Amino acid sequence: MSLGRKQRITNEAWLEAVATIESAVSEEALGELVSATIEDIKAKTAGKKAAYAWSAGKDSIVLGALCEAAGVTDSMIGVCDLEYPAFAAWIEDNRPAGCEIVNTHQDLDWLAAHPEMLFPQDAAAAGRWFSIVQHRAQRIYSKAHGLDLIILGRRRADGNYVGRGTNIYTDRKGVTRFSPLADWSHEHVLAYIHYHQLPLPPIYGWKNGYLCGTHPWPARQWTGSVENGWREVYDIDPSIVVGAAEKIGSARSFLKGVGA
Repeated sequence: MSLGRKQRITNEAWLEAVATIESAVSEEALGELVSATIEDIKAKTAGKKAAYAWSAGKDSIVLGALCEAAGVTDSMIGVCDLEYPAFAAWIEDNRPAGCEIVNTHQDLDWLAAHPEMLFPQDAAAAGRWFSIVQHRAQRIYSKAHGLDLIILGRRRADGNYVGRGTNIYTDRKGVTRFSPLADWSHEHVLAYIHYHQLPLPPIYGWKNGYLCGTHPWPARQWTGSVENGWREVYDIDPSIVVGAAEKIGSARSFLKGVGA
């Protein structure tokens, strides 16, 4: 059974798909898709200055492997000052050789001044995180390096906009984005990771890991409430909440409630 649209998939369904992926996608069928995607990347980047955006998420990990195979070896990742320490350490140990880190520097002072950005409870607020961190970082990198296009791991199955026809579009700020995985299913991505034994960051082993994906800790979705958000982050890394309590009242209240 197909996983369908990302927003309707439970984390348990993701884990079941990971466990049974060989029955869903054969290595032979995946190989045909991989070859076609690599050729597409080569064709769309021929004669152009291109790099790929690597987020350390599952889609971008697959994207990076395909781009490298197609000869695109420059890449970037957008981060801020509110990353999970374990995730930041994983990035340092596993980012591609040609990956430049672009830090947009949202920190606890910024978060205290923008409380509506803490544990977003709707898609609009969650989307703002992508705009101010990943998209801004992509724009900074693209302009600094004079890119003709930046390659993303966006897929239609996630509900992402990828442009029309060629899966290329240019935004209002002049950044041209290409999404070669646009028509890949969730199962295709999981199968590539499985058959190629690619490591994933620790986020996927945490509560709702596949549902939340990679993100700064205050951008954590699906918590139901701010208090639940603090509880989930505390279970992952108590030091994050202890540090946040110096600036954010709801973190202090949570810590009092757990007797920390």
